[in-house]
Amino acid sequence: MADVFELDIAALTAYLEKHIDGFKGPLSAEKFAGGQSNPTYLLAAASGKYVLRRKPPGELLKSAHAVDREFRVMKALENTDVPVPKMRVLCDDDSIIGSMFYVMDFLDGRIFWNAALPEQTPAERSAIYDAMNKVLADLHNVDVEKVGLSDYGKPGNYFERQISRWTTQYRASETETIPAMEKMMVWLNDNLPPDDGLVCINHGDFRLDNMMFSHDSSDVLALLDWELSTLGHPYADLAYQCMQLRIPEDSAIPGLGDIDREALGIPSEKAYVKQYCERRGISGIDNWVFYLAFAFFRLSAILQGVYKRALYGNASSQKALDYGALAAPLAELGLALIEKGE
Repeated sequence: MADVFELDIAALTAYLEKHIDGFKGPLSAEKFAGGQSNPTYLLAAASGKYVLRRKPPGELLKSAHAVDREFRVMKALENTDVPVPKMRVLCDDDSIIGSMFYVMDFLDGRIFWNAALPEQTPAERSAIYDAMNKVLADLHNVDVEKVGLSDYGKPGNYFERQISRWTTQYRASETETIPAMEKMMVWLNDNLPPDDGLVCINHGDFRLDNMMFSHDSSDVLALLDWELSTLGHPYADLAYQCMQLRIPEDSAIPGLGDIDREALGIPSEKAYVKQYCERRGISGIDNWVFYLAFAFFRLSAILQGVYKRALYGNASSQKALDYGALAAPLAELGLALIEKGE
């Protein structure tokens, strides 16, 4: 049986030579390990190195795997303070490799897969988290109209719409009843904060391992994996980032919730939020428990989708089943947060 993730190199080479200035074969492709959503490949050609991201083949949830949105938002951010790779081409012709894809420039940098940064010094960890905080603030400060993204999502009522969307996605992926998710969905709907009118570009999956850093400094070369991006509310990204500070270290998606972060040079949640607020010129954030609870609910729904795709056999790696099994424990962490009120 043919590998569904294998690329048709001849067809791809012909397409890229036609659509990317200066592109020249021969071409080879190697799939990157990791990543549960959009398969990603390193392309090596006579003209240089590139990266290709595609929709996975097979049965997919509606609106998932939006590589066209990834391409659009990174293209729009090219000349802002937000670091992104140079976008080369978006192909919506499924006949080339079997699904929609885009190609961007390859960047030579580091990705830190473990948020505890075990190989770094305390000073280096502090600098890396500071750089990540700055990228998030810079992203939320982008003028969406100026970069041509005013229609990238619906303004207003962000959390109400997101709760509805992810409830629908969760129901479509549900394989068993998770009591904590049922309670979370009720609580979130009953405790929606008033709409404060804040609108920004939401990355949607803002975390350390979706960023590429310089080999010899804490400089961020690129913020990657924009599949879940939209116009939304800034505190959704911030709470999602801070959620990792509460997830246990031994989880399938390792967190920082039970380690001595101060000794490691990693900021506390309070310090990280304060730093972000200072960069954005705001005094503080009300309803923080709601935003955190929403982050746990949303990630649980996403992971349930990963699990369902794994059962269908079209998830991008074998880790999908392990990740999917986190849906219930994360929902339980979110419910515990609600019950404690902090």
